[in-house]
Amino acid sequence: MEDATTMRDKSILGSAPQPALVQVDRLGVSFATRNGTVQAVSNVSFQVAKGETLGIVGESGSGKSVTSYALMRILDRAGRISSGDMTFSGIDLVNADERTMRDLRGREISMIFQNPRMALNPIRRVGDQISDVLRQHAQAVGSNARVKSIELLKIVKIRDAEARYNAYPFELSGGMCQRIVIALALACRPRLLIADEPTTGLDVTTQKTVMELIVELTHERNMSTILITHDLGLASSYCDRIIVMKDGAIVEAGETSELFASPKHAYTRKLIRATPRLDSTVRELLLEDLATAAKPTKAARATSDVPILQVTSLTKSFAPEIAKRSLWLEKLIRSKSIKPPEAPLAIDDISFSIPAGGSVGLVGESGCGKSTTSSIIMRLLEPTVGSVKLNGVELTDIPIKSFARSTYRAQLQMVFQDPTDSLNPRFTARRVIEDPIRMLGSDEDRKCIEERVEQLAERVGLPVDLLSRFPHQLSGGQKARVGIARAIALSPKLLILDEPTAALDVSVQAIVLNLLHDLRADFGMSYLFVSHDLNVVRLLCDDVIVMRAGRIVEQGNASEVLASPQSPYTQTLIDAIPHPPSLHAA
Repeated sequence: MEDATTMRDKSILGSAPQPALVQVDRLGVSFATRNGTVQAVSNVSFQVAKGETLGIVGESGSGKSVTSYALMRILDRAGRISSGDMTFSGIDLVNADERTMRDLRGREISMIFQNPRMALNPIRRVGDQISDVLRQHAQAVGSNARVKSIELLKIVKIRDAEARYNAYPFELSGGMCQRIVIALALACRPRLLIADEPTTGLDVTTQKTVMELIVELTHERNMSTILITHDLGLASSYCDRIIVMKDGAIVEAGETSELFASPKHAYTRKLIRATPRLDSTVRELLLEDLATAAKPTKAARATSDVPILQVTSLTKSFAPEIAKRSLWLEKLIRSKSIKPPEAPLAIDDISFSIPAGGSVGLVGESGCGKSTTSSIIMRLLEPTVGSVKLNGVELTDIPIKSFARSTYRAQLQMVFQDPTDSLNPRFTARRVIEDPIRMLGSDEDRKCIEERVEQLAERVGLPVDLLSRFPHQLSGGQKARVGIARAIALSPKLLILDEPTAALDVSVQAIVLNLLHDLRADFGMSYLFVSHDLNVVRLLCDDVIVMRAGRIVEQGNASEVLASPQSPYTQTLIDAIPHPPSLHAA
């Protein structure tokens, strides 16, 4: 006879198929800190059936990853399981000794970690790392390990697997590193796969490929999967059931279709509302009270037909740099003993313009040339051929070393993709924002600079009392605001936004997108918005440029291109975007 707790959990979590491979009951996880004990996870209960995909969604700090680390028993030294039970195929995971857990990890339970480059050993070949896992769990011996590792690389669709076996992580793209991590996780044919944000930072087509690969292998091997994500579109497309976590507790759970059709909890409705969809506007992403409090949407559009940025016939090849990496290779080329190495063009004869006050989106897969283009415009890279004019001034005529202190540098600023890595960890938020004013601004006295920094903080919605904090003491959204405040400190004419919201939770992303929209309308700045999220581009950009393999395959009005693309490649990008179901109740 079932007790009340079991019946309650079933009613909350929906009817998961039986028997359960994983059973978590009233799990609690706490961490010892210098300020006392912090309860990270409280009273969490769920189960995962064989062959089922369970989604755990929520924002940063909700307890998603901590729950999975507890399940794997890989909490750091300060963390401990304070209450509850966890079983895997009848094995008590809470009380199992470390030897048992080492045997289970990798062989029975595997994990795809969020950051593939951090998960891989940077000084070991990727093939050797897969072989290590196989040998550790007696799945291969000697030279057989290499053969099996290459087979795994082929399973995860790594082209030229034999050659890639000897590659180091830094020689591979983000998408390829993610596939290597998937190969590591699947090496011993586990029964449970935990995928922790497996597609964060990947372009939409690579994201679709990775997720379809996980789903295909899950069905093929009858594995169970726990997908941890803050992307509700991803969860709605690939999960059988979903649990929503907030502040370390489950606030809602159920079958995927039912949860999206009729969400019960306000937090679930907030997450769904904040996720960009094909029919949403930038204001609709905010909570109802924030959207009401926000000032009316001011039309942000180009103020002139005269381009503030004109890029003409831009081409970039890295072939000379490849040769210079090796002295002996360079000598052989000079002696004509061998031909120079041929390298594909990173950028191949592209031309576009941005009107004053306009916003142009630059989209495409990883490796298409987006970042190379923005780096050349920022004078961080020298083009092989081509012209870059800012307000009619040829920027390529200014040496890169001199450009950092050029008067034109103040007119051209950048917001970087990772708000954490782009801030100096030794600078307070105040120092970060005032740094460009000191370097390139006018000779203002200390008091004037302080007042200006506080005005900038207020403008981007950063509380003034946070200016004395260091980056590690700020949330992701607060760090993003610091980066934006720094970028607009000198009132630039052109702002290059490199995936500024890719690493943010959807609710924080909604606030940052609204901030960027308002700043452009208020100050008449021009944007070059580099992104792989076409829904975000549609919300912020007048025009869009689609790049593939260094070339522009399509460009035009953003709404028209996304509604009726002329290039099959653009259509492929659009089709790859996971969309959550429309929410009428929210």
